[in-house]
Amino acid sequence: MNPEFRFAPATGVGSLPGGDAREAAKTVTGSFEDFPHLPELPARGPGADMIGRTAGMLVEMYARVEPSGWRLGDRPGRDTKRARSWLGEDLDALEEFTQEYDGLLKVQAVGPWTLAAALELRSGESALSDPGACRDLAGSLAEGLRSHLADVQSRVPGARLVLQLDEPSLTAVLRGQVRTASGYRTHRAVDRQIVEATLRDVLGVNPATVVHSCAPDVPFALLRRAGASAVSFDFSLLTERDDDVIGEAVEAGTRLFAGVVPGTDGALSDPAGSVMGVRTLWRRLGLSPALLAEAVTLTPACGLAGASPAYARTALAHCVRAARSLADNPE
Repeated sequence: MNPEFRFAPATGVGSLPGGDAREAAKTVTGSFEDFPHLPELPARGPGADMIGRTAGMLVEMYARVEPSGWRLGDRPGRDTKRARSWLGEDLDALEEFTQEYDGLLKVQAVGPWTLAAALELRSGESALSDPGACRDLAGSLAEGLRSHLADVQSRVPGARLVLQLDEPSLTAVLRGQVRTASGYRTHRAVDRQIVEATLRDVLGVNPATVVHSCAPDVPFALLRRAGASAVSFDFSLLTERDDDVIGEAVEAGTRLFAGVVPGTDGALSDPAGSVMGVRTLWRRLGLSPALLAEAVTLTPACGLAGASPAYARTALAHCVRAARSLADNPE
């Protein structure tokens, strides 16, 4: 593990239910005293959703809502302004609840490949269909993220910022599974070296980074090579065929953000039960139990936007208790 940067035992993924920014910030900072994150509240509507929120961060590129989704345009319209307004509201609330805070603080944005798969060109086709558009989008995103991180840092000067890129479409991009506008065909798979290089450029805007995907078959090795400090994933989707790449990632110093708490309402096991699978994986990999606390951060399986407010609060608290169980009893 990098001795200069240590992640905390538990944190959230990003989204929460409801639309009250102050309540969300209070919940996150109260749940994770040493690793809160900037909450996202997509229930507020277009511009608060993950694609619209990140589109609002772009520099000299703008998007508006069409019946088919978010589409790139020539100038900022009301949808861009709405996205930026909600982000500002969320930052104001976070600033209020992080006075004199000097620990880890995570912010999230959609990564360049999921953004390219979701945003439409003027033609109505995905930006993924145009390599030039993909390059422009990644460059605009990187510039926008630098500005966003600087804004967060100015509001919470003592924080050590962690940037999370959400890439749920990454595996589909690599496999050529993203559907065209007609729905009858799929876009060609993007070359892995191009995917890796683009991610490396965007991840390079901040020293500490996480790439999150709650889709199956997360490309751990590619993300490690691209420079991600950590990979965040839904632990329930792992299979034994992931063992080798996970073992290599851990030994190379990549942190695992293991999503062990379900993202939607349901009964939760006791904290020890929630981390049983993590312990089993460790034994299977032949890794030292003493490394667990250094290598694993516990999170919900994915965002909590689809959960009830009561369950969301319970899930975040459960992550903290499960992490304590893992640290106290690594074997």
